[in-house]
Amino acid sequence: MITRYTSVASLTAAVFSFMLLSPASALELAQAQETQPTQQAPAQTGTKSAPISEQKIEAFAVAYLQVDKVRQEYSAKIGATSDTASKEKLQSEASQQMVKAVEASPNISVEEYTTILTAAQNDPALAKKVQEKLQSTAPAGQAPAQQ
Repeated sequence: MITRYTSVASLTAAVFSFMLLSPASALELAQAQETQPTQQAPAQTGTKSAPISEQKIEAFAVAYLQVDKVRQEYSAKIGATSDTASKEKLQSEASQQMVKAVEASPNISVEEYTTILTAAQNDPALAKKVQEKLQSTAPAGQAPAQQ
């Protein structure tokens, strides 16, 4: 149960940071979150992990686009709000909705999503694959907010 909260907290930090920072900075924050010692990370000692399958990259792209929709929706709401308490409430709602968006996405868990997000920051080849998948997965007129 603790690892579930840890991965949800990591995802929340990663996806919420998209709302406030550029995607590159958000990925760096996600990486910082993931590199903190956790109870389940002792086996992950190197920066290179098992290759990520095309199916997982595709599942990540689908989930990312859903998370990006939530980010865009809440970013506009937060920007239009001047009350600090209301902004914090909206930020909390956004985080919860982003986690739900990943949980509702097929073939990917919150932990896998966060792992791929972090791996893409560390591996330019993976980042390129993810970006290509995002562009091919995104419906016309919806460009993902990632460079």
